[in-house]
Amino acid sequence: MKIAAIQHDVVWEDPAANFVRLEPMIAAAAGAGARVVVLTEMYATGFSMDAERIAEAEDGPSASFLIDQAMAQRVWLYASVPERRPSGGRPRNVGILAGPDGSVTRYAKIHPFSYAGEHEIYDAGTETVTLAINDGDEHLRISLFVCYDLRFGDDFWMLAPDTDCYLVVANWPEARRTAWQSLLQARAIENQAYVVGVNRVGEGGGLAYAGDSRIIDPLGELLAAGARTEALLVADVSAANVQSVRTRFPFLRDRRTFASMLS
Repeated sequence: MKIAAIQHDVVWEDPAANFVRLEPMIAAAAGAGARVVVLTEMYATGFSMDAERIAEAEDGPSASFLIDQAMAQRVWLYASVPERRPSGGRPRNVGILAGPDGSVTRYAKIHPFSYAGEHEIYDAGTETVTLAINDGDEHLRISLFVCYDLRFGDDFWMLAPDTDCYLVVANWPEARRTAWQSLLQARAIENQAYVVGVNRVGEGGGLAYAGDSRIIDPLGELLAAGARTEALLVADVSAANVQSVRTRFPFLRDRRTFASMLS
């Protein structure tokens, strides 16, 4: 199954402008044979703290764009959106995976970035999300994450037995690009799974972004990588390859948690 990472710039806090820019990029990814297409964190606005202005309802234009594009291009399309909940409370930074059949899976970012005050503006999610997608005879078990989640390896470890591929969308600043690159590769190696990390480029909110998007295989090898410019990265991923790597190198069975050692 082909996965595409769209490393793109973001017009600051202007969803309509970003929809126009991204539509042909998504079409190009589908045209390259991708069945799963990944954009960035807060793909339509940039990582903005002005939640009162940019947060949308669950049926708002940013979610609707993802659903419409997924159906039009017959792909699974993942990105994050600042969303208000029908039940009230503060908005959340929500990863949305839209399917070609119009289905929608939501993952609310569990780890708001407190260093920048995100936890004071956006509520944290409470549940991880893993789902299986099918494309003919091919299937892939995908786990969804957003940006700062990448620093918390325990969540990735917990999901590893049921995960073939982790998707991580981000607005990760250039100043910490070494951490971004290193953690993506570490998550692939330690969990023996594919990792697709998609970061924006350009400038927004006073920060610069270098991209450094990656598609990494279960042995930690780079299948595709981007740098500072907009780019379309495409690579083949395979659940069978994940199983093969884990069979040849059965490292996951050797894991011990502190709790298990005490029991």
